[in-house]
Amino acid sequence: MSVRKFFTNLLAFLGGIFLFFLILFAISLFLLFKGEPTFSSGPKIGLIEIKGVISEADKPLKEIRQFARNKHIKAVVVRIESPGGAVGASQELYLALRELSKEKPVVASMGSVAASGGLYVALGAQKIVAAPGTITGSIGVMMQVPNLSKLLEKIGIEATILKSGPYKDTGNMFRPLREDEKKILYQTINDIYQQFVKAIEDSRGLKEAEIKKFADGRVFTGRAAKEFGLVDELGNLNDAIKLAAKMAGLKGYPEVVYPSKEKLWERFLVEQKLSQSLAVLFSPLYIMKWQ
Repeated sequence: MSVRKFFTNLLAFLGGIFLFFLILFAISLFLLFKGEPTFSSGPKIGLIEIKGVISEADKPLKEIRQFARNKHIKAVVVRIESPGGAVGASQELYLALRELSKEKPVVASMGSVAASGGLYVALGAQKIVAAPGTITGSIGVMMQVPNLSKLLEKIGIEATILKSGPYKDTGNMFRPLREDEKKILYQTINDIYQQFVKAIEDSRGLKEAEIKKFADGRVFTGRAAKEFGLVDELGNLNDAIKLAAKMAGLKGYPEVVYPSKEKLWERFLVEQKLSQSLAVLFSPLYIMKWQ
């Protein structure tokens, strides 16, 4: 191959790479400067959706911050369709909504189910709207500790556990819980339960004695929740939006907008390093599920 032909092919190759990145850059600019409805002019109601089991709070927290910063969002409605989930994540959302409600009206709209952690999140709003048949309640904490010791004994498997303290392996499925361990876990459960009760006290203005009449783990309907003082109005999502608009002093049915969607290029090129993205792509998948 002649030197001239080599350089011609090299320039063609480099030109192709340059063209590829130029197109990628143009697409990125288009996505970056593409208009989002939440940032257009005029007063609006922001709508945040919390669906399914609450296992983490990162995405809705980001959406709450987004609406808090947007001066065109005059009120926020949080639509909850959740049976509950992790304690910490539910509390994070509750606290974030409480903070947001200091700046602008926040209304929680309960869907088919808003129980346990879903109810906890709703308590962060100034007003709560539920359908008469909404399933809510389930105020309490549950912990399950499996014990496979007898099964493992039958198949001839035993475990040697090395630990730095007597309670480091509490909940180990290779052996039954000791009574002192059960006592510690009960203390943890009761602590979290009291935090739930305190959140209801702070949000709904109910006394502890009143709360404990229905805060025993049972589920109940939206209509019963209103009788207990947990819900302000019975209605649907539209009713919650109208209530939020009224609280914000908006006339008529307001324009409702969703948070800006996360862009794929932002996720991989801005929020994460390339090495982290590749690690996610090539790492093994482990699935853990708590019941």
